[in-house]
Amino acid sequence: MNVAIDTSVIIAIIVDEPKKPAIIRQTKGMALITPESVEWEIGNAFSAMLKRNRIDIPKAIEAINIYQQLPIRFANVEIEEAIKLAGQLDIYAYDAYLIRCAMKYQCPLLTLDHGLRYAAGRANVTLIEV
Repeated sequence: MNVAIDTSVIIAIIVDEPKKPAIIRQTKGMALITPESVEWEIGNAFSAMLKRNRIDIPKAIEAINIYQQLPIRFANVEIEEAIKLAGQLDIYAYDAYLIRCAMKYQCPLLTLDHGLRYAAGRANVTLIEV
């Protein structure tokens, strides 16, 4: 079974956040799927950490290397459908891509982002709790 995951989940895994063990338990045996846009969000997240002096460049590169080893399938989502969702749910396109991914592949969504959880619930997307 597929499970759609967002950037917050990927970052939690990479940087060993406290929710990492629960995420791993909840996704064991599942195929991780995410929209292609998440690749850019990961880069942006680490550049923000660099800008805020939370990590240095070698640590950021190490984190990116870990990320690139994760067994994630990148899914194509239709931008037109995502924009419709963005308008209907009053959310940004990046969140709409994730909701559309879960809808298109008929799978639950795992996110640590409360706003995305709320919007996904409004779109009747099944959520995985951690």
